[in-house]
Amino acid sequence: MKKRWILLPLFLLPLLACGSDATSPEGETVVLVHGLGRAPASMAVMAQRLKWAGYHVAVVSYDSRTTSLHEQAAEVAAVVAGCCVEANKVHFVGHSLGGLVIRRYLADHRLPSLGRVVLVTPPNQGSMFVDWLSEVPLAAEVLGPVGSALGTDSTDIPARLPPPDYDVGIIAGNRAVHPIGPVVIRGPDDGIVSIEQTRIGDVPMIILPRSHAFIMNSRHAADATIRFLRTGSFEEGAG
Repeated sequence: MKKRWILLPLFLLPLLACGSDATSPEGETVVLVHGLGRAPASMAVMAQRLKWAGYHVAVVSYDSRTTSLHEQAAEVAAVVAGCCVEANKVHFVGHSLGGLVIRRYLADHRLPSLGRVVLVTPPNQGSMFVDWLSEVPLAAEVLGPVGSALGTDSTDIPARLPPPDYDVGIIAGNRAVHPIGPVVIRGPDDGIVSIEQTRIGDVPMIILPRSHAFIMNSRHAADATIRFLRTGSFEEGAG
């Protein structure tokens, strides 16, 4: 009997880790889109926490370095067509470039079952770090056509995306794990994007002490995402 009590916390851990309430989002699917140079596995922790919270989860796989933004958005469309036809609601969560891919997809597609959207460290106003990289030899080959167009110029991708007309929230980070970002980026930043560059007008935002590369693995980011998907707010007790 004593061994059972010792093992009990291990069974409860998944329920406690996601920080969610007992409300089950039955029939709701969350589509996850990874960032530049990443893979679906980079969203695995977020995916698991969303599953623990009761959501169905679909993860988009796309080539972030060789395809165009429209081709990347087409990959989202294919996943939605395959996974979400019967879903009561379809939510979207994107990390970094993935957030802009979602914005491109939603600008081109009307989704009657659209729920809410969470953009995690998105370069909504471009990235000064990308501006700096554009001066580095061979950087364009590493970033690819879309990554190279994530700067702050009026001709870059972020400036040319239409503003959202759906329920969206933003999660930004303010910790940098490498020394270059804070040098070339003005204001608090996550090493790649400044907090101000993630903003879209008065869209709700929460700022977490996490870096750009790993924020989507944070329990706090997952908690904030789940809270926003359920209530449309990042505030505790909302909804």
